[in-house]
Amino acid sequence: MAEQRRRLRSSTVVLGGMGILATALTSCGSDPDRRCVDRDSYDYAGSYKIVADRNCASGSGSTSSGRKRGSSTVDADWYYDADVSGGRAEDGTFSRSEAVDRDGFGCSDSGSGGG
Repeated sequence: MAEQRRRLRSSTVVLGGMGILATALTSCGSDPDRRCVDRDSYDYAGSYKIVADRNCASGSGSTSSGRKRGSSTVDADWYYDADVSGGRAEDGTFSRSEAVDRDGFGCSDSGSGGG
């Protein structure tokens, strides 16, 4: 009985460790959360209006200024790691590499890292 209990505990430790390792490895390769926003919609509260993803270029981090939306143009770009509320995004960044740096684990290629 004691041997079975001990085996169960060590299996739990191994599985838990594997989960932590998997999380750390996948976080380095994953893209940060992003929203397509209209850069011209910045308001006094410091937020941007979220627009449809099709207004932003398909590649991450590239600007697609001047996309047509009805009779007006939208200065749309990807806005990373923003707080989203009521169709608006704030406290984010337009820099993908900066968003990766802020997301923990230090997985970006910026060269800044601990030691």
